Amino acid sequence: MKIYQRGNIENAEKLELLRNLSFNEVNNLRLSLRYAEELIALSKLENNYLYLHRGYFQKGNKLRLIGDLNKSLDAFFKSEAAASKAKYSAGQGTAYSSIADVYSVMGNSKNAYLYYNKAIKLLRETDNSIGLASALLNMGDEYFKNKKYDLALRNFKESGEIFKRADYLIGTAYNLGNIGMVYAEQGKDALAMKYMSKAIKILEELKDYYAISDYLTYMSAIYLKQNNQAVALNYAQRSLELAQKYGLKDQISNSNLKLSELYQISGNPVESFKHYKNHIIYRDSVTNLKSVQQMADLRTNFEVSQKQIEVDLLNQGKKNRQIIAISSAISSGLVFLLAFGMFRRYKFIKKTNVIIEEEKNRSDSLLLNILPEETAHELKQNGKVLAKKFESVSVLFTDFEGFTQYAEKLPPEKLVESVDYYFSKFDEIMEKYDLEKIKTVGDCYMCAGGLPFPTEDHAFKMVQAAFEIATFVRDSKNNNPLNHTRFEIRIGINSGPVVAGVVGTKKFAYDIWGDTVNIASRMESNSEPGKINVSENTYELIKDRFDCDYRGEIEVKNRGTMKMYFVNNPTT
Repeated sequence: MKIYQRGNIENAEKLELLRNLSFNEVNNLRLSLRYAEELIALSKLENNYLYLHRGYFQKGNKLRLIGDLNKSLDAFFKSEAAASKAKYSAGQGTAYSSIADVYSVMGNSKNAYLYYNKAIKLLRETDNSIGLASALLNMGDEYFKNKKYDLALRNFKESGEIFKRADYLIGTAYNLGNIGMVYAEQGKDALAMKYMSKAIKILEELKDYYAISDYLTYMSAIYLKQNNQAVALNYAQRSLELAQKYGLKDQISNSNLKLSELYQISGNPVESFKHYKNHIIYRDSVTNLKSVQQMADLRTNFEVSQKQIEVDLLNQGKKNRQIIAISSAISSGLVFLLAFGMFRRYKFIKKTNVIIEEEKNRSDSLLLNILPEETAHELKQNGKVLAKKFESVSVLFTDFEGFTQYAEKLPPEKLVESVDYYFSKFDEIMEKYDLEKIKTVGDCYMCAGGLPFPTEDHAFKMVQAAFEIATFVRDSKNNNPLNHTRFEIRIGINSGPVVAGVVGTKKFAYDIWGDTVNIASRMESNSEPGKINVSENTYELIKDRFDCDYRGEIEVKNRGTMKMYFVNNPTT
């Protein structure tokens, strides 16, 4: 947010920033829409169809959450068209899947099947396995809604296998729950309860409450069928409480309907009537009949006739008035509705939750490639990052011996390839020891330990990492059958206080400052090839665990004399 407000970024950087702002703004949907609209306008100006696709996709998602399904559908169609122009098949596939989801919500199964098939066909040709599994899952849900249970199970099985291979827990949970609901409809109660219980357990850990409410309602129906009214009532009440707590309108409607049925059976018509009224109120607020009729005008080749929709709406309105006017008719209507499937199981948010979760993970992953996790979270939460002081961290610098001379002789692509060979391995070592890579400048690699979360063993871990770096560089030079360009390396470490924060105007970056950093750099420049040179500060932290050679007091540029030590090996 802070970077956006400065207004001094351009082109691709601003496009990506707007996309992330729109995606991550979940508390203020109108603000998120504004970012999406700005992204769309800038993408058109830049003739960038990839980001135009992403802008319309974000717009469609937010409009859907707001409840404007008509405009949401239009945005998704434009998202697909832009992805097509960008030759981005994965984007076309996810757009088609979202179009199908909207048609599913409005009750148009014909168009939902059409666009799910389009999405699946495209996504099979891409490496977007999560997007493919999500489309298969949602199409299976549409089959389930239309009582095509064998087709539903086929889709759930394939999507479940994909989610399992990808270790994608939320997708796995939805698959388990959906399979459980199919078994419930088929009268296989034991299997239904087994699968839905597994799904609920996973979703509780993931704090995904949209599906849990639905599964609890189904569990209530199973216990009711077994004549265990007390347990059935308990499950229905839990479902309603969860739905009310998180504002899940569709689930509130379904839970109230189930409670109305239970109270009717138990001989409490007053409570039954109260819950049925709430069911009608929330059902109509979700369905939004006017929006459904507007959407019927879109893509008329795939829609039912306007006249039939008007007839259906009139009949439904008449039925609602009769139900509300006469309590006895309400009771009869309950039995009828129950017999023909009174549950509308999935709200659109739930149907597309897997895709949204994937997009969020992708956005978070991009941010975490730039910033530490805590810092990235602070930036997303507050729109800015405050500088922090850390009292004790360890800073490491590395530098390749003779790099400048090699750089003058090597072709640029060979030089970059050689440096990347080393730095990629260094990154792996940083991750292994929970250290934080700060930056690279030319052939210099800089990292720190003890931040953004303070630790007691940062110096020990840093020296361990330094040994692995030195060993890797030595082995790479000694075992080099193809005679690639290989270097010797100098390593220096210092420990002490630093200040850390996010800097930059166009390309923000996490950085650290202070005398500790400057001294660490001097430790590196005063080191020797293949050696790990540490300051007195670091020596005091590691002397009990590593064998060190005292080098004496050495003259340091702009620092006078400083005590230095070569680290040899661990003593334990």
